[in-house]
Amino acid sequence: MADLLSADAIRLDASASSAEDAIRATGGLLVDVGAVGATYVDAMLSREQSVSTYMGEGFAIPHGTVESKDTVKRDALSFLRFPDGVDWNGNDVRVAIGIAAVGDNHVGILSRLATILVDPDQAKQLREASDVASVLALLQPPEGEDS
Repeated sequence: MADLLSADAIRLDASASSAEDAIRATGGLLVDVGAVGATYVDAMLSREQSVSTYMGEGFAIPHGTVESKDTVKRDALSFLRFPDGVDWNGNDVRVAIGIAAVGDNHVGILSRLATILVDPDQAKQLREASDVASVLALLQPPEGEDS
């Protein structure tokens, strides 16, 4: 999974005044790394209006709608940590992981993220990662598994 996430798409000291601001920042990084067109960010906001992307353990995984697939250029992730937290529809989010995926690739990406996030120890390590290299290492698949 770390192959989907580049160092330039990681921010460990982000701030946002709302879930909408956090989604815009998360999507903006996906635009900046060339993974999606600018309209994908609007689709991420639309997705959030229809169903919350809050996952628990202080994580949200904003991603676009099915209709926005044509704006995705390549599979990628963005990772923003909010040390002060963000109110995400009444939930305290500390990390937002933006997802861009071509076709149905999002299913595998979501599955891998869910595996990490349901493990409280792994989720805590990601929330508290002190540098970009740690984030990348924590998102590597276990040895013998593909991402």
